[in-house]
Amino acid sequence: MPRFEPHPERRTAVVAGASSGIGAATAVALAELGHPVALGARRIDRCEELAAEIRADGGTAFAYPLDVTETAAVDDFVTAAEKELGPVEILVSGAGDIEFGLVHEMDPARFLDQIGVHLAGAHRLAHRVLPGMIDRQRGDFVLISSDCAPEPRPRTGAYSAAKAGLEAMAQQLRMELEGTGVRASLVRPGPTLTGMGMNSTPEVVGPMLQDWKDWGFARHPYMLRATDLAAAVIAVVSAPRGAHLVLVEVQPEAPLRPKEQAPGPNQEGRNSR
Repeated sequence: MPRFEPHPERRTAVVAGASSGIGAATAVALAELGHPVALGARRIDRCEELAAEIRADGGTAFAYPLDVTETAAVDDFVTAAEKELGPVEILVSGAGDIEFGLVHEMDPARFLDQIGVHLAGAHRLAHRVLPGMIDRQRGDFVLISSDCAPEPRPRTGAYSAAKAGLEAMAQQLRMELEGTGVRASLVRPGPTLTGMGMNSTPEVVGPMLQDWKDWGFARHPYMLRATDLAAAVIAVVSAPRGAHLVLVEVQPEAPLRPKEQAPGPNQEGRNSR
């Protein structure tokens, strides 16, 4: 007999932060696999537009306002999603933005806002969704982290600290959920071209990029696409029962180096001496 009952073919998925970037790409990818998807974000107009596109392509999608910094808003979102689509089987927590700045210069309220979105927001989702998954003995709880968690970058303000806390919470969840049938997983993006941080000014970004270069973080200029991270999420939630992709880190592939020219006769002669 199998160790676990297989996942159902259609698994209700909810995506926090689905209005753009990784969240939007993930919602589309899940819908393309046939999963009903609930899209949540503060920019509900963008979620509704994306949900309409998914439905036009033959998928099932539902949009509802979501602010992960408010417990009541999280409860309302999940309640509405489950009423419309059924019990949550997959949750992808990717809501948030980034504010750049030196830690000691960042206003404490702004610092706390970043922690509230990236860490406390993910906890609110866990608090609301995990009990149901545990009761059904299956589910995927996927947290979008950042390679800023293991390798903090200067001038990322509270973002690196929040993501490091998120990864600690994910590790704790894996221990606490062991044997429940629920998988807590991390998808850790490297540099990704999304809308995050794009409202920063050159005066802020310029010194930051120089610091990153000085500390060895700028290996090459290539960046990931949001769809690259969506593919990683799909790999995590599509793993068969009994297998758990605990951490998937995705980094941009470097530019191809020019091929070395084949040596001519004179070069061979010089090299053989």
